[in-house]
Amino acid sequence: LFLQVLLLACAEDLECIPGFQQKVFYIEQPFEFTEDQPVLNLVFDDCEGNNKLNFEVSNPDFKVEHDGSLVALKNVSEAGRALFVHARSEHAEDMAEVLIVGANEKRGALKEIFKIEGNLGIPRQKRAILATPILIPENQRPPFPRSVGKVIRSEGTEGAKFRLSGKGVDQDPKGIFRINEISGDVSVTRALDREAIANYELEVEVTDLSGKVIDGPVRLDISVIDQNDNRPMFKEGPYVGHVMEGSPTGTTVMRMTAFDADDSSTDNALLRYNIIKQTPTKPSPNMFYIDPEKGDIVTVVSPSMLDRETMETPKYELVIGAKDMGGLDVGLTETATATILIDDKNDHAPEFTKKEFQATVKEGVTGVIVNLTVGDRDDPATGAWRAVYTIINGNPGQSFEIHTNPETNEGMLSVVKPLDYEISAFHTLLIKVENEDPLVPEIAYGPSSTATVQITVKDVNEGPVFHPNPMTVTKQENIPVGSIVLTVNATDPDTLQHQTIRYSVYKDPAGWLEINPTNGTIGTTAILDRESPYVQDNIYTALFLAIDSGNPPATGTGTLHITLEDVNDNVPSLYPTLAKVCDDAKDLRVVVLGASDKDLHPNTDPFKFELSKQSGPEKLWRISKINNTHAQVVLLQNLKKANYNIPISVTDSGKPPLTNNTELKLQVCSCKKSRMDCSATDSLHISMTLILLSLFSLFC
Repeated sequence: LFLQVLLLACAEDLECIPGFQQKVFYIEQPFEFTEDQPVLNLVFDDCEGNNKLNFEVSNPDFKVEHDGSLVALKNVSEAGRALFVHARSEHAEDMAEVLIVGANEKRGALKEIFKIEGNLGIPRQKRAILATPILIPENQRPPFPRSVGKVIRSEGTEGAKFRLSGKGVDQDPKGIFRINEISGDVSVTRALDREAIANYELEVEVTDLSGKVIDGPVRLDISVIDQNDNRPMFKEGPYVGHVMEGSPTGTTVMRMTAFDADDSSTDNALLRYNIIKQTPTKPSPNMFYIDPEKGDIVTVVSPSMLDRETMETPKYELVIGAKDMGGLDVGLTETATATILIDDKNDHAPEFTKKEFQATVKEGVTGVIVNLTVGDRDDPATGAWRAVYTIINGNPGQSFEIHTNPETNEGMLSVVKPLDYEISAFHTLLIKVENEDPLVPEIAYGPSSTATVQITVKDVNEGPVFHPNPMTVTKQENIPVGSIVLTVNATDPDTLQHQTIRYSVYKDPAGWLEINPTNGTIGTTAILDRESPYVQDNIYTALFLAIDSGNPPATGTGTLHITLEDVNDNVPSLYPTLAKVCDDAKDLRVVVLGASDKDLHPNTDPFKFELSKQSGPEKLWRISKINNTHAQVVLLQNLKKANYNIPISVTDSGKPPLTNNTELKLQVCSCKKSRMDCSATDSLHISMTLILLSLFSLFC
């Protein structure tokens, strides 16, 4: 009461400010508000005579008389924690708040209102400065500066001055408040925004003329009174909810939550929700209900009306309104759209469009032969629609497979193992279809979920088949021309057509073979040479054709692998055939000779190296074995600069063995300063042994 009197007394000295002369009122909760008994007197002045003044109260159990008296319309035992009174005249409108607390809550309630310590909102004073808390409505209109309160000093001192400091004065945001240093009047310089800053804690000091503090500092609390200047906001969109078809009445679909930046302890931020519009409006214009306080959207129709397959569309759009002021007409409103999708459950079994399907396929062909079509009323985007096909009878050889076309949901029946007309010209398959997802318990697969497929196999002229294929045989190389290699055997799968078969050579890379066109006997037309480039890993490969007498004729191909056994038909070769040595060489080891043989073991190494017999009183060179394939030629003395031919024979280990007589050309050169000069070695020195051998050959 003291606070109200103080505020009213201060207001008398101020210029007329349109609106409630006090924004916040405090009353104790009585045992009961009595009908027609004044509770509080509210003072509203639009500074223009209050023409057509009208009051609205947030609680419908109360009203405000034309003289500003707040009265109860009936006996009320519970009125809540606060009432909001809206006043409107031709020239102004404003909002006042009436806070209702119990007697034992008085101290705490005022502390909550003013955010200060002390009794009944009056701060404890240690000095002679009285700084009463100041309440300022947000969003005041000009003119500014506007006086909002006054600081009083009980002890007068000549020349003393008030000084104000703190956030909003000399700290950011600077310059919002100022004080008359002589009178102590506090004024605001511009409109305040409670949502930006709700409370200001300032300090008041008294200084002498020199600026020395003689009293204070004392805290001055300024609270910004909320006005309903913020609409609710839906921040979390898009809002999409799902509900299963056939769900029980009252199933929660989703929650819509809006935000209001106004004071959450007042009706300015007290939101109420409602459904403004539903699209589509069938099968009922009221498919859903929203809890006005929580924002929960629930179903309100019977489960049978939530049938996805009978709806125009499985998607509903609700325009949801959120209004503050507890939903009163004076509240601010915002809307948002909630999209609700009716989810499918597997309450329809897939059914074949026909009980029997027909297919025709040529024997020997694989691939898709028929597409089986089904119908399903469930959602195509779910496993309740997607089909799974199974062959349950008629496929003992696993010649058929069926897969689902993911685009059309059809069953693609395929031949995966070629069919044989001569074995079976007809096949009958029994196929069932199910969904990926299980059916709901009250639904079962019926007879329409199985179908029969009749498959007719068409006969085609198949090519003859060689037995075996490939064919293998082992022969010695160098067998006589005209030798029989093998007689092939090919049969015609078309046993019912009684066709004849003729044979021909298809590929014979070396031209060694021929085949009898009637009986299939293969013979040689040339010598088989294991060392031929056409032989790979001792195997010669040729292809032959078997051609039936059909119209048109069909052809089969057979492969023949001839493994050739080696005979000793190649003499060994010697390398290198040229060697050089200095005429003054100290190391008389001239060269290491190697031998190779195209034949296979045992017709190759170990090789035997020998020198032809040397003539004359002195021997000039000798040859010694290093291993099975190499030998070394060594000079027994230095020779004059010249060319020499050394007769050498090399013999393999075949039975019978083969010998190769050859010559090693040896150049004896002059060597000076690490350079070898062989230019003057044109004259040829021939061993007497070689001369005698040559003469003997000529004589013979």
